[in-house]
Amino acid sequence: MNNIRTATTLTTLGLVAVMMAGCASASADPGGSVEPATELRLGYFANVTHAPALVGLEEGLFEEALGDVDVTTQVFNAGPAAIEALSAGAIDATYIGPNPSINTFIQSGGESARIVAGAATGGAALVVREGIDDPADLEGTTLATPQLGNTQDVSLRTWLADQGFETDTSGGGDVQITPTDNAQTLTLFQQGELDGAWLPEPWVSRLIEDAGAHVLVDEAELWEDGAFPTTVLLVRAEFLDQHPDAVADLLEGHRAAVQWISDNPEDAPAVINGAIEAETGKPLADAVIVRALEHVTFSVDPHAETFETLVENGIQAGTQKEGSIEGLFDLRLLNELLESDGAETVSAGGLGED
Repeated sequence: MNNIRTATTLTTLGLVAVMMAGCASASADPGGSVEPATELRLGYFANVTHAPALVGLEEGLFEEALGDVDVTTQVFNAGPAAIEALSAGAIDATYIGPNPSINTFIQSGGESARIVAGAATGGAALVVREGIDDPADLEGTTLATPQLGNTQDVSLRTWLADQGFETDTSGGGDVQITPTDNAQTLTLFQQGELDGAWLPEPWVSRLIEDAGAHVLVDEAELWEDGAFPTTVLLVRAEFLDQHPDAVADLLEGHRAAVQWISDNPEDAPAVINGAIEAETGKPLADAVIVRALEHVTFSVDPHAETFETLVENGIQAGTQKEGSIEGLFDLRLLNELLESDGAETVSAGGLGED
């Protein structure tokens, strides 16, 4: 895969330089014409819920679809960090949870980014230690989430509020919530310093298989038909406007990856696990990867109909500002691709273009 390169972590000065370069390139041509994209910088997480990214890279599907456009990648632990890079112009697109996508759209007044496809539904849960068998048992406990304001963080805070618990974003309240790197969460849970965590796969399965946790709440039980978005594909609005052909090719690779996972159920665990090992230095146990994949569904449908509820949840959790998400979705390129293949199109739910 000659045209896929992994980007190193960007320093603050590097981000500033990228922003300045982006501004310069946007204003350099007074005629408004833009050179074709030669590079697409893609973010993702080394999570099972980001399997389309992992498979698309491992199987060369992005490379095949994007042709002469180089794909460089950057791996993140949680959505807010990926949003920082996207907002700084350090990446052009990222696989990410819905709540950070909502946050950046609202905070930028609708100028920052667009969701162009769904990627995964399901695969998130609250897992807890022995002795916690009922929501009432959580009073006075310490729970982890991947990062303040990320999708699982909002889900936990919303669910706790529904159970009558008070929390705050500084770790106070009836239940202490401590945003923690996923790998560190596993270690702290094994050491008895955490009572549980609301996490995406494969970390749910890792705490169960490697640390003896059990599921207190499967998030799928909280949504109609169990369908809630865990991962979407988000593109920087400026990149989408200037390089729709490159985004269309990215979507072609993305859809091919989703289809590959569906068509290759026996091979998918090994391929996904190999990609996770390449990023983390250690493969998942067979029982972990198998269990994780059983709880995630991969689809290009972003389930836009759930996003108004997600906005309400984020406001209730105190992790996002109020604001409109009308225009958050731009599914036109995806639906053109689906129509050309005779597949069913997906809806923006009145929140953008489809």
